[in-house]
Amino acid sequence: MRRVFCLSSVLFFALTLGAQQTSQVLTLQQCIDSAVKNSIEVQQRSLQIDAATVDQSQAKLNLLPNLNGSVNHGINQGRSIDPFTNSYINQTVNYANYGLGSDLVLFNGLNLRNLIKQATYAKNASKADWQQSKDFVTLSVILAYLRVLSNEDLMALAKQQVDVTRQQVERLEKLHREGAISPPLLYDLRGQLKEGELNIISSQNAWRTSLLELTQLMNVPFSENYKLEKIDNASAMAPYTATAKEVYENALEEMGAVKAAEWRKKSAAYAVKATKGLLYPTIFLSGNLNTNYSSAAMQDRLVNTTEVPTSDYVLVNGVKNPVVAKQPTYSSERISYNTQLKNNVFSGVGIGVRVPIFNSFQTRNRVRLANIEYKNSMLVEEGTKRQLRQEVEQAYLNMTNAWDRYKISVEQVAAYAESFRAAEVRFNAGVGTSVDYLIAKNNLDRANLNLVMTRYDFVLRKQILDYYNR
Repeated sequence: MRRVFCLSSVLFFALTLGAQQTSQVLTLQQCIDSAVKNSIEVQQRSLQIDAATVDQSQAKLNLLPNLNGSVNHGINQGRSIDPFTNSYINQTVNYANYGLGSDLVLFNGLNLRNLIKQATYAKNASKADWQQSKDFVTLSVILAYLRVLSNEDLMALAKQQVDVTRQQVERLEKLHREGAISPPLLYDLRGQLKEGELNIISSQNAWRTSLLELTQLMNVPFSENYKLEKIDNASAMAPYTATAKEVYENALEEMGAVKAAEWRKKSAAYAVKATKGLLYPTIFLSGNLNTNYSSAAMQDRLVNTTEVPTSDYVLVNGVKNPVVAKQPTYSSERISYNTQLKNNVFSGVGIGVRVPIFNSFQTRNRVRLANIEYKNSMLVEEGTKRQLRQEVEQAYLNMTNAWDRYKISVEQVAAYAESFRAAEVRFNAGVGTSVDYLIAKNNLDRANLNLVMTRYDFVLRKQILDYYNR
């Protein structure tokens, strides 16, 4: 059975809990869906994608101008400068300043652009990690699923072997009551029967353990009522056609661990470029809007106008007549808060250049660290591919060995089956000994046991290769 990696939407099955739970037939895909859905590691990888998405979004938003506001209230006592007139005064003054400022980076060595690419590749690496975690959970479920089926077959085989032995014991007991056989023959078979019953208990324990492992992967309560859908033996036992080289090449293209290493190497490369951008001058556009208030700000208001004589005069017929002038009378009053804020508004726009001259070599050392991280990411990628190649080669060798053992086991079962048939005929006819019968039966039982184990071992090895060969 080919490994199904499509984790598309499949109707999730309902698991009824309780001691009275009825038997349920679970398919492999249902087990995979449950395990992937309930896996803590998969959920954590998904959260890492969310975090990487936020980082990518912030890297893009850093291209926008910033906007900051400021509010400053205070009290000056003694000699100070009046913020309204900029003249010295000697009194207690309440003051307030309000401002808005904005900066827009026009050029900074492409630092912001490269940070966007760095964050984008880091997000892609997180997605690859998420897919790798799902694939690993899927493979673990498939192997656990096959172990349950294998132990089921071994348990059924043990029961079948006991049934054969029990039939012989019943036949010999009947003959023993009639005095037709010697007691040792019966006792030999009874001992063989008890050994078979012990094998049943051992196989049942192995089946329960493997089923427990599967339910733990699925993160559902353990129950012996679960039944697994059998696999198609025809397709499962078909010889493996792909070569180890083909499997490795396909794995390079599809394995999440390899893709994650490649994306992280690209992300590290742009991290180097982004850090180098900090060595270049930064050109920025800035603007501001401000206003202020001062409690010392006063204004004069005209009250009335009176006529008063002055020291000047005019001669009229030789007579000095004083000159009368109009003199206004003012009263001082404070300028209101809102009026000052409205009248004192001022703004400015400018372009600035910030040149990094010396900053204790911090930027250059950051560039060095970024280069070291890039080289490390290259080694991680190479190590990941090297480990993948070794794993594929080992898995392919294991599959080949399992296939060879399976073919020999099939022939061995056929040979021992014929030997047991002949020994059983002689034993039933009374011309064969119990020793010969038990030897032939034990040989056949071991051969059948080896056949079941080698068959599922081959299927397991194929599934591991299919995990790489997607």
